[in-house]
Amino acid sequence: MDTVLAVILIIVAFVVGAGLCFLVLFLVGKGKKGNAEKDAKQIISDANAKAERIKKTAELDAKQMAFEARQQAENDVRARKGEIQAEEQKLSLRQQAFDQRENALLDKEKSLDARKESLEARLVNLQKKEETLDQKIDSIIVELEKVSGMSTKEAHDEIMARVESKMSMEIASYIKNQEDEARETAQAKAVDLLSLACAKYAQDVTSERTVSVVALPSDDMKGRIIGREGRNIQALEKALGVDLVVDDTPEVITVSCFDPIRREIARKTLEALIRDGRIQPGRIEEVAAKMKKEVEESCQHYGEDAIFKLGLPRINRELVGYIGRLHFRTSYGQNVLDHSMEVAYLTGIMAAELGLDQQLAKRAGLLHDIGKAVDFEQEGSHVELGSKLAKKYGEPDVVINAIESHHGDVEAKYVISHLVVAGDTLSAARPGARSETLENYVKRIEQLEEIAKGFDGVSNAFAMQAGREVRVMVIPEKVSDEQAVLMAQQMKDKIESEMTYPGQIKVSIIREYRAVETAK
Repeated sequence: MDTVLAVILIIVAFVVGAGLCFLVLFLVGKGKKGNAEKDAKQIISDANAKAERIKKTAELDAKQMAFEARQQAENDVRARKGEIQAEEQKLSLRQQAFDQRENALLDKEKSLDARKESLEARLVNLQKKEETLDQKIDSIIVELEKVSGMSTKEAHDEIMARVESKMSMEIASYIKNQEDEARETAQAKAVDLLSLACAKYAQDVTSERTVSVVALPSDDMKGRIIGREGRNIQALEKALGVDLVVDDTPEVITVSCFDPIRREIARKTLEALIRDGRIQPGRIEEVAAKMKKEVEESCQHYGEDAIFKLGLPRINRELVGYIGRLHFRTSYGQNVLDHSMEVAYLTGIMAAELGLDQQLAKRAGLLHDIGKAVDFEQEGSHVELGSKLAKKYGEPDVVINAIESHHGDVEAKYVISHLVVAGDTLSAARPGARSETLENYVKRIEQLEEIAKGFDGVSNAFAMQAGREVRVMVIPEKVSDEQAVLMAQQMKDKIESEMTYPGQIKVSIIREYRAVETAK
């Protein structure tokens, strides 16, 4: 392409030179022919020289351009050849990889075909063996039926029964393991929950006595209370239903009665008569009726105050009066209303932590001992009486079940019922909640140790933690580990049936065997 361009330039230069010569000859043709011819020749000579130079220059340029173009083309060809060679090398390597993979696949296919043939042969062989085994099994079954005198179905039922028996044992063992694991987990969770409830609640429990003491302004008042020939004291005991103890204790008269309501009415009646100064049978009846009405109003007030403090919704008014009566009732020196409120608080806290109905849990905790408000007036345990009261006044099933199950008389059907049991145990068993006389305490400790020592194989027994635990040492030669477990259960049952105690008692059987030799 560059050579053609150089030739065109030469031709153009030649044409331009010829044109210039023609033009010069045309202009000076006539006037100055001689000079013109000479000048024309000179011009033609110059033009020819110039054209020759242009031609040579163009040829050189064309050659140079042609050389450079050839060099560039050769470089491009070499570079392209290199690229082509690289691509060919890559294609060659890829082709080799494909060939290797294809060979591997062919080998694998051959291996699979061989394995398939082997498996098919084995399958045929197994089918033959299976047919042979079926024939043998059928013949064996026939022989077994003849020998055992049992049909196939009877033998199947017998085997299934044995398998079922074995599986039942395994299932029972599995269930026991799961129950033990769940019990351990639940125990840890329960401890955390009870600890949290105790940490959130703390209240002093007021202790009351089973007798009331009325202070007298002077010992002369004793005579006026007794009256002529004992008419006044007889009228008091008849109207109030209590025993009045007038002894040598100065300026004091004691009111004794198992019914706390009667005892409170008697105390208030005596205090009113002493303030009034008029002590006679007619006045006694009038004041006793007035004090009875005041105590009933106080019961209503105590019940309403407890419900208000717990933030509970409306409760039947008559049932509120029974709640207030618990204020005058004690159990092992513990005020029952304060105890019931404490159980309600603890149960409510635990229910809130578990995401249960806190108000319903408090209600169940408050009413769990409601039967103690009437157990001095009616026959039956406080659990039975409390259940009747709750049903009579339309309490929810959860509350009724909590009342019936808090001492284990019936099964606890609801989680709240279990929480009431826990709250009741916490309130009754915590240090300082309940008190008893030293004499009763000593008797209870002695009875606890005597029950433990009464079992065969016991070497000694010790009551611990103020009677809340008994540790029993047994003779290892007479009592095995399994017998120790059974003894603990029997001892627990005997303690529950023969003793009356607050809270709960832990029975620990300790069996230790030591083999000692001395090297000399």
